[in-house]
Amino acid sequence: MAARATPAKRSMQVLRLVFGLWDRLAIYLPLVLMGLLSLLTYWMVRITPALNEPEEVRPAVHEVDFYMRGALVKTYDKDGRLQAQLSGAEMRHYGDNDSVEIDLPRWQSTAPDGRITRATAQRALSLDDGSEMQLLGQAMVVRQAWTSPAGTALPRMEYRSEFLHVFARDERVESHLPVRFFSGSDEFSADSFRYDHLGRTLQLEGRVTARLLPRRSAPSAARPAP
Repeated sequence: MAARATPAKRSMQVLRLVFGLWDRLAIYLPLVLMGLLSLLTYWMVRITPALNEPEEVRPAVHEVDFYMRGALVKTYDKDGRLQAQLSGAEMRHYGDNDSVEIDLPRWQSTAPDGRITRATAQRALSLDDGSEMQLLGQAMVVRQAWTSPAGTALPRMEYRSEFLHVFARDERVESHLPVRFFSGSDEFSADSFRYDHLGRTLQLEGRVTARLLPRRSAPSAARPAP
């Protein structure tokens, strides 16, 4: 007759069985954890909302954002004195480069010394602040004759061309196209030119011609008869 197992032996057998199962499970535990982690990652990707794709950056378009007809624009210096004024049949503003296109422009600028410059053309391209302007088609710039407080007389000056580039702040006019230039009664022509009023320089390039009239001397006082 077989002897019955005592409770202590049964407990030992159960412990051996549990430890044996744990040893076998421990071998496969890393694989099980990796599988669970993969499933968790996949599930999180599925439920996470997709990020909005960045919108395509559109290049700036050179188009009119507003226009004015029969407008007159004036600018003043810090002391409230009129510095320049610009008018035209129609003005069109472009927001991409803050420029203004003007039909039949009429421009006038007053220098710090009080000398007035006027410009006309068929069309003009100007910066918003009026510091730079390109005149196109029958362009003409006229600087009035002026006498300084010291008594120095400056003659009337006039420039004519199909293109004139005016730099108001620097008091400079230039062109890469043929130009006619008048200084008082003298006349010049060239294929291109650059005039700098502040530097008192005139640069004529290409085929240059000049017509210089003799200066009239003041008539001498009549001598009394002996």
